[in-house]
Amino acid sequence: MSRVYIYVVARDFGFAPNPFHGTCTLATCKPGIRASASIGDWVIGVGGARLGATGKCIFAMQVSEKLTFDEYWIDVRFKDKKPVRNGSQRMLVGDNIYHRNPATRKWMQADSHHSLVNGDTNPDTPTRDTISESGLISRRFFYFGLNAPIIPPKLLTSIGFENGVGYRVYDEAPCRPLLTWLNATFADHLNTVAGDPYDFEKSEARFDTGKNKIS
Repeated sequence: MSRVYIYVVARDFGFAPNPFHGTCTLATCKPGIRASASIGDWVIGVGGARLGATGKCIFAMQVSEKLTFDEYWIDVRFKDKKPVRNGSQRMLVGDNIYHRNPATRKWMQADSHHSLVNGDTNPDTPTRDTISESGLISRRFFYFGLNAPIIPPKLLTSIGFENGVGYRVYDEAPCRPLLTWLNATFADHLNTVAGDPYDFEKSEARFDTGKNKIS
């Protein structure tokens, strides 16, 4: 039986998750989810207080594929997911940022949302991001961003979900009403970006994991 992972989205730049270029990907942050989620599982992001979106569905993605960072990096299907820091907003927040140096096996970090302001590798973010070397790929997803709909409260209370730190994991069965609501109500938004990310106007910003600070 598949599982459903639900967590509170504190920041929404279009980086984690990254819903652009035809797939929704989660390749940074949330290492626990990336490590344990399997093909067929769902990952759902619920809005938090910082975004002023408590109880809203920011995104939902069903895992179609799971790749290592090195596989993700070299796969030509995901070349547009590599960040281009002088590119468009969508290119600025590319999440295809990690690969190993073939000779030293040390992690290399592309100039990205998780790098230092000058583009150098942030020594803190690879440590956290690479706890899991997996990235999740979805070809069945809903991304709402600023147009996030309010989830009917009973669909969350019935499974015992409350906003908080970390993530929750549920069997699929008790979450079927939630998944049915998503798939039936928003069929026209399947595999689309229905709204810009909440923090998209700051797409050029960097996030320092160690300091928990946007700069």
